[in-house]
Amino acid sequence: MQAIVIRSHGGPEVLELVDKPVPAIRADEVLVRTRAAGLNHLDVWVRKGVPGHKFPLPITPGCDGAGTVETVGALVTHVKPGDRVAFAPGIGCGVCAACAKGDDHLCRSYGILGETRDGTCAEFVAVPGRNLLVLPPGASFEAAAAFPLTYLTAWHMLVERCRVQAGDDVLVHAAGSGVSVAAIQILKLHGCRIFATASTPEKLARARALGADVVVDSAREDVPAKVREATGKAGLDVVVDHVGEATFGSSLRMLKKGGRVVTCGATSGPKLETDLRLVFFKSLSILGSTMGSLGELHRLWTLFGRGLLTPVVDSVLPLARLAEAHARLESRAAFGKVIVVP
Repeated sequence: MQAIVIRSHGGPEVLELVDKPVPAIRADEVLVRTRAAGLNHLDVWVRKGVPGHKFPLPITPGCDGAGTVETVGALVTHVKPGDRVAFAPGIGCGVCAACAKGDDHLCRSYGILGETRDGTCAEFVAVPGRNLLVLPPGASFEAAAAFPLTYLTAWHMLVERCRVQAGDDVLVHAAGSGVSVAAIQILKLHGCRIFATASTPEKLARARALGADVVVDSAREDVPAKVREATGKAGLDVVVDHVGEATFGSSLRMLKKGGRVVTCGATSGPKLETDLRLVFFKSLSILGSTMGSLGELHRLWTLFGRGLLTPVVDSVLPLARLAEAHARLESRAAFGKVIVVP
């Protein structure tokens, strides 16, 4: 089969398209022929490397994907060859206390496709049977591949960690990213007033079309001033901040008393500098969040099937042009998910 392999960290040039053996499956696994693979910013970090973190190189990247079942292991009974499926990207051990409780994302051995084991940028992928989601009727492979990781991440941040409620004022940074697109839709579903930032008029218009109530041009406007004006100086209940170093200080300052800032990433850098007194005087909460449980993803999959959550596909490129797809992500040109097809 053809697959992308990363042998060493670096720029897009380290993404090699190679021939490699089709993976063998265990009794509890399924072999899937990939029809579409969804990219996330995590793919960029795996390719570039993260100081202090060791990735299992060589590795095939790709966290999200969808395709057709090719072969099933002897212990798998809920899918059969020919079924149209998508991948649940997070993999727990299945036997520890966290997994038994349904908190598989807190499993000590938890991993993600394309980060801790070979991922979806290949013609065939082997995954545990429990990590397959059957596509709703009429759903495209591209839409299914655009859904799991970002919607699960956004849902866990907002619903499980922040406990958003109808009427909450919530700001979402970088509205064009996959997580932010998902967050806007989830917040609209929960009856929140949504503030969204983006750096171009085109992205602001698309954020408004998705459901954002107040849009702010982060390249040309004073975001905190706009928030103060729109909230009557009251501030925000929640800020979704995966930008990190460039925005985190102002995110804290925009919160009302008892407000929460939740983060799942730091694309602009990991260093933080703030006045700690702001945190305790205003009873603020800083919440970290990574992925979410498989149970949450099944709930989200139902909402996807009912058309209540709709992934946004920015572009579809052939797998051989994965380097171009990575460049589109890194340049922040994309609005929604970039998809590659083998």
